[in-house]
Amino acid sequence: MVDIGGYRIHVLAEGEAGNLHPVVWFGGGHSAGATMANLHRRLRHRTRSILIDRPGTGWSDTGPFPRSTPREAQEIVAALAAAGESGPFVFAGHSFGGLLAANIARRRPDLIARLVLLDATPLETLVFGPKLGALRQMRGDVLLTGLLRCIGVQIDVGRLRAAADPRHKEAMALYQGELGEDLTRLRQVEISAGASFATWSAFEDLHAPSIAERGWELSVYDGDLGDLPVWVVAPATAEEVKGEAEVAAATDEQSRMLRFFATSRERYMATSSAARRIATPAGSTHQFVYETPDFVAKVIEEAIQPQPEERKA
Repeated sequence: MVDIGGYRIHVLAEGEAGNLHPVVWFGGGHSAGATMANLHRRLRHRTRSILIDRPGTGWSDTGPFPRSTPREAQEIVAALAAAGESGPFVFAGHSFGGLLAANIARRRPDLIARLVLLDATPLETLVFGPKLGALRQMRGDVLLTGLLRCIGVQIDVGRLRAAADPRHKEAMALYQGELGEDLTRLRQVEISAGASFATWSAFEDLHAPSIAERGWELSVYDGDLGDLPVWVVAPATAEEVKGEAEVAAATDEQSRMLRFFATSRERYMATSSAARRIATPAGSTHQFVYETPDFVAKVIEEAIQPQPEERKA
């Protein structure tokens, strides 16, 4: 637990980097470091592997409000310094965690040896994409969960909703199987109303109207990362959104949506002159960090190798 100015952040760092770069993991959503524990376990014997609980998640304090990606970018930098961790680091971020990692890289490129974006969420998806009921439901679920916790009712509304949906059964089983005891411990500690409200606040910051007001602080746009090595790791096509059969039967509007999701993720390729595109194994989905963790581990094993010639003097 490290103090960053009146509140504490939990940092778990294991392993020795030696002559390799240490890796810092960021999970999807507004999540604790433990949501990437399956990859942390695979890499901590190769290099120094670091998990950080954002304020309001895991063992960290809730921290000040509003929760926002720019604020958390500054907090992560402060936490690494307070914990005595030194880079340059490989930052590996999944989904919303990739957006956070990219924001840190834009502010402090000196800390980053390589940025690995694991199907990172681009702002275009949130601003220009179709209105996604799932995102609205996520905000509502964590808000209701927080309100229930205020009166002593320990129910995670989002988890109950997902468990009741047969479409999520396989994904949940995979997620739980990959994280195992780490997920069990995390659920035992993330029981405060503050944790739920922190997640709600972070999701509100990523709501389209909020992005319109704060887009300049939040965006990582074309050329913003200079010549920083950026690896965009994601499925090659949008078929993982619906599946091949449904793609073939899609209406014109559905086809447009699928094309949008497939192409908007490529925006990160324009952030750096040293961007590299890596396709995930065939059949993998947005959740490939849990579906194909050995593949992701191999990508990171390559990323932690020191290659100073990739950066201009």
